[in-house]
Amino acid sequence: MAFTIRVPVGVVGAITPFNFPLNLVAHKIGPALAAGNSVVLKPASATPVTSLKLAQLFAKAGLPKGYLQVIIGSGSEVGKQMQEDERISTYTFTGSAEIGLKLKQNTGLNKLILELGNNSPVIVDKDAAIDKAAETLAVAGFAYAGQTCITPQRIYVHQNVLEEFQEKLLDQMQNLKVGDPFDEDTVVGPLISEEEAKRVENWVDTAVQAGANILTGGKREGAMYEPTVLSQVTKDMNVVGKEIFGPVVTIIPYSDLQSCISEVNESPYGLQGGIFTENLDTAFYAARNVEVGGLMVNDSSQYRVDLMPYGGVKDSGWGKEGPKFSIEEMTEERLIVLNL
Repeated sequence: MAFTIRVPVGVVGAITPFNFPLNLVAHKIGPALAAGNSVVLKPASATPVTSLKLAQLFAKAGLPKGYLQVIIGSGSEVGKQMQEDERISTYTFTGSAEIGLKLKQNTGLNKLILELGNNSPVIVDKDAAIDKAAETLAVAGFAYAGQTCITPQRIYVHQNVLEEFQEKLLDQMQNLKVGDPFDEDTVVGPLISEEEAKRVENWVDTAVQAGANILTGGKREGAMYEPTVLSQVTKDMNVVGKEIFGPVVTIIPYSDLQSCISEVNESPYGLQGGIFTENLDTAFYAARNVEVGGLMVNDSSQYRVDLMPYGGVKDSGWGKEGPKFSIEEMTEERLIVLNL
């Protein structure tokens, strides 16, 4: 008689980004502890306070001393030390593809869960509900100032509905309140730093110099960058080919769905995408052929429910998050055989 059990991996090294300093930390700590592991957590240097307060709450709730340790510092120092520490058996990292690759190269045969970059594609097909698509993408493209891994960035629109979609998208964007993030009505706040806002500004300006057209936005004030829509873009521009991580979307017309999906898949990234269509055949064709970890039908790429499996393909990483799936990643399957 044979069966399997799951056993803890031991020590989990967790490295998290700035953009969701509580949620993304919880996605790593919760499953790791539930699986029976201990955790060494390095939060982003820009947002360490939330992690420290969370660790205090765990201690107050009765978590034994040493099961959760928070280390503050830069990735070049603390992150490097974690990579070289042989006591850590599994690493779970959310951040850029460049750092994820370095982590993979420097951690030998250790297990890795990598949630990396993206430049999410969303397709608006000719039979889509245009009002719904415009309303959804007007918010999803710019919420959190575009600083999420699954923010829509490349919007492919069928040429038959291009003019209508653009008009309705720009109209919906008039309702976006931009400014103070402490105001509950604000949809688009500042970027994490003025340096990042300047980078976004540079990418947009460079695209415009190469022929792109600004339909709205395109101005910066300090760390604030206006919600911006670009048309007449090409795939060699940074605003299309790379992850902008800012409040900028690009509109790309297409006439043939198969060719559109082929262009979508040219990206090295593949975390999440979306398609708006009222045609079930079209939806399933996209589901089978768009190279992403998750495809949202009649919603933006930004849709996520925490309990669902979440993870990408290609340069967007591997492994899945979501409590059930992270627990599986953070345990080892052990075969038990009873010779009866």
